[in-house]
Amino acid sequence: MLTVFWLSICGIFYAYFGYPLALYMISMIRNREVRQDPDYLPTVSLIITVHNEKKRIESKIENTLALIYPKDRFEVIFASDFSTDGTDDIVRKYSANGFRLVRPDKRGGKEYAQKCAIGEAKGDIIVFTDVATMLERDGIRKIVSNFADASVGSVSSEDRFLGRDGKASGEGAYVKYEMWLRSLETRVNSVVGLSGSFFAARKTVCEDWPVNIPSDFNTLLNSIKKGFRGISDPHSIGIYTDIRDDKKEFDRKVRTITRGISALMVSIGLLNPFKYGFFSWQLFSHKFMRWMVPWFMAAAFAANIILATKRRLYFLILVLHALFYVLAALGPVLAGFSSVFKIPYFFVSSNRAIAVAWIKYLKGERFVTWTPSER
Repeated sequence: MLTVFWLSICGIFYAYFGYPLALYMISMIRNREVRQDPDYLPTVSLIITVHNEKKRIESKIENTLALIYPKDRFEVIFASDFSTDGTDDIVRKYSANGFRLVRPDKRGGKEYAQKCAIGEAKGDIIVFTDVATMLERDGIRKIVSNFADASVGSVSSEDRFLGRDGKASGEGAYVKYEMWLRSLETRVNSVVGLSGSFFAARKTVCEDWPVNIPSDFNTLLNSIKKGFRGISDPHSIGIYTDIRDDKKEFDRKVRTITRGISALMVSIGLLNPFKYGFFSWQLFSHKFMRWMVPWFMAAAFAANIILATKRRLYFLILVLHALFYVLAALGPVLAGFSSVFKIPYFFVSSNRAIAVAWIKYLKGERFVTWTPSER
């Protein structure tokens, strides 16, 4: 039980702190700078995936019209996943502004709609975003400038997560942690994931586009397979708000992680360090170890209960252990008072979502179709 307890604790620590610490130490001697060029202006296709977005499509259209990029080198494609609420009709009204609508012949999911749009895209660089994400006016120029570096195959934006009151919440702190981790990964080698709300890739990276795994993760993995790397650009910002319903947010996380696990399993060969070197360690540390944390948590707590009956030290640790979960349980009620409640609640909730995702994955669920979350 001592071995189980401490190995589980070390597993949790490594996933959230050990891996970033190792990256930080490596970054002191290894720095792969990204050669950005603000004057680099390739042809760009902006693909905005939608499904029944009638209520907020106008806001996204206004945001898109304000984007600054040479009109003769820029096209906007709305990929409608068989919308039925009039969304497509609204998009068609803006055809004079150069907006194109791609509507597949069936509702096949987000990735299927994106695949159909990619097939009609003319740009050398393809940028992906959604209706819920607002971009800065020069957002396209900023994210595209990274492709002046021949080693870059895909680029992730950085997230700015806002609560309903316009302030960062417990998840806001977590998003900041993720963005910091991505900055370290970029400096050392490559990021291991892209922000699905706003990312870009070379068109050659998008040639292999399966419709049953998340496009953001698949794009990053394709970049590695084709000899490129993925990077995170702190100047390319995607702004979005939280989901109003905690249950819907939990369900969204379960869907996202289930599909992420599917993508990893399909590309399990990327964990081979003899072929993919440094990135294999990154993928194992950032994704696989992170997705093992709920099982480490369960094993540590079970071992702690047994050890507490035999040693006073472990009884005291169990008290602290239980207090952490009590704080997490009180999170939904008391989160507004202090981060003492917000962070434990978010940590436990996120790992509960991972556990549920594993169960659904093992049961064969894959979540191909989608419904955009209300924010």
